[in-house]
Amino acid sequence: MQNLRVHGVPPHRVAVLHGGPGAPGSVSLLARALAKERGVLEPLQTRDSIDGQVDELRAVLGEHGDLPLTLIGSSWGAMLGFIFAARHPDFVRKLILVGSGVFEERYAAGILDTRLNRLGERDRAEVERLLAALDDLVSQDKDGLMARFGALLTKADAYDPLSLETGELACQYDLHQKVWREARELRISGELLALGAHIRCPVLAIHGDYDPHPVEGVREPLVRVLADFRFVPLERCGHLPWIERQARERFYRLLTEALPPVNP
Repeated sequence: MQNLRVHGVPPHRVAVLHGGPGAPGSVSLLARALAKERGVLEPLQTRDSIDGQVDELRAVLGEHGDLPLTLIGSSWGAMLGFIFAARHPDFVRKLILVGSGVFEERYAAGILDTRLNRLGERDRAEVERLLAALDDLVSQDKDGLMARFGALLTKADAYDPLSLETGELACQYDLHQKVWREARELRISGELLALGAHIRCPVLAIHGDYDPHPVEGVREPLVRVLADFRFVPLERCGHLPWIERQARERFYRLLTEALPPVNP
């Protein structure tokens, strides 16, 4: 799989990072919407380690971006953007975290239960079957199982969606497992949050009040470590604001205000 999609016309001063990890293309609708007025890069992370994804992102942005860029990360992409901005501060003009994962492990405990409780009985039973199959060493087509699991989570995570289609490409189960294992270890150890001391750019976090990732798990840790931080909650909004009927207009207004000027 290619590791970059380019939207709009140069200069490319904005890059949008997808979730997962291992869910390439999940921000394609957002990237295309922003590209109506500006150049946007959509990196598709292909490496199966955090160091590999950071190095790959550095190479892609260095070759194709107009540095420094504004990074917009969704879900796992927000956490990757946080790590990248700490390690390569000269590359990042501003960091925007959208529906980020939580930054301390104590806030993660109830996320799956919140999602399951939002689903109907049939969908909840299917999620539990999928989790069992993904844990089974002899299961086949784990990429397909992960794709279906992700679709059900998208349903649980949305408040009032215009559509549940995200434009995601083929899921990558093995990549997800390897990268998320590293990310969780970083979060448990406190190393993930500590990276915030090395971020020099302004950071904006936009988070739906219906997102199963608790607001306080993003806001409270980051307030403690970031020098220039703003948190904006969105009412009646789930995990992906750009698919939300009642929140997308305000979400795009916030991005327009935060992004560099439109290309002349």
